[in-house]
Amino acid sequence: MTGSPTVKRRRLSAELIRLREQAGLTHDEVAKRLEWSRGRLTHMEQNKWVLPDIGNIRLLLDVYGVTDAAVREAIFDLARQSRERGWWSKYKDVFGGSLPGFEAEATQVRTVELVTIPGLLQTAGYATAIFQAGQVLDRTAVQRRVEARLARQAILDRTNPPQIWAVIDEAALRKMVGGPAAMAEQLGHLVNMATRSNIAVQVLLDSTGAHAAMGSGFVILDFAGELDPSIVYLETPTDNLFLERPEEVQAYTLTFNRVVAAALTVEESVRYVASLVDRLQQE
Repeated sequence: MTGSPTVKRRRLSAELIRLREQAGLTHDEVAKRLEWSRGRLTHMEQNKWVLPDIGNIRLLLDVYGVTDAAVREAIFDLARQSRERGWWSKYKDVFGGSLPGFEAEATQVRTVELVTIPGLLQTAGYATAIFQAGQVLDRTAVQRRVEARLARQAILDRTNPPQIWAVIDEAALRKMVGGPAAMAEQLGHLVNMATRSNIAVQVLLDSTGAHAAMGSGFVILDFAGELDPSIVYLETPTDNLFLERPEEVQAYTLTFNRVVAAALTVEESVRYVASLVDRLQQE
């Protein structure tokens, strides 16, 4: 398989919208011709499907007047790729959304974290303490979630890893998650990861005061091709949300840039985190 099926499904939905609009057809006109409900087509175009049906896609291409064999085969191939399962499918009980699928093909991940260390940069001990904190998961469930979180980090060791740009609030660095030893290990890991050419870490000091991302943290995922526009990921205790509209992505990009400008430089940030590690090891 080439790329992420999650991204392929998103691209397939966008292509079907483009072909329908190119044919000058509305949702209602397509639904009437195929004797489908309007919601069925909307479900497909909004990327709410799990395994796209090749037969239904063939019917749509016929209605849209797509006769070029090469174009049809390219769409079918995209549909076949989008039906494959990524490694994260075996953790469907853990992952509440499609974040791992988008991370798998992202070329850049920009994140602002206010309370915790970014998941892609967490140690096992730190992640364990986080999942235990809710006091609702048994040991097996905690271990499974930690395993899934560490599995996400495999993208950092691939041949062409994504660029990671993380802005972390000072509060997240000072919070004793798992105790001093676990936190010293986590911060030391953060310093080590920041030495990689594809990873940049910046610290947003408390002394900065109010800043552009006071509301909540967020993740912006960027992709290589024009057919795969950037996407914003937001996480809450009960839900996961993806924002795709250009004006939404632009607004969060502006917020990210402002937070970057307010934070310590990368060099200053690494020195600051290293000083916290030294302090913890001396206690």
